[in-house]
Amino acid sequence: MDLGPDDEIDHGAPLAPYKQLAAILTARIKRGDWQPDRAIPSEQQLVQQYGIARATVRRAIALLVEQGVLYVVPQRGTYVRRAGG
Repeated sequence: MDLGPDDEIDHGAPLAPYKQLAAILTARIKRGDWQPDRAIPSEQQLVQQYGIARATVRRAIALLVEQGVLYVVPQRGTYVRRAGG
């Protein structure tokens, strides 16, 4: 399932919603929606934008942190990691 930056979550798709969100966020980063060392929208903003549960957003963010795409700064937010950094 290839997801682009403007796609929405398809709850009927075989790919889990958190994986769909991770793919969409990655596509948005590649498109330049968020620059390195800049925050992405808050969990609550992503919940509202994509109509999914907060736990789903957290799982997607955790996946992208594990993959080295994002990093979390406690009490500040989630940021885009610099390529190679």
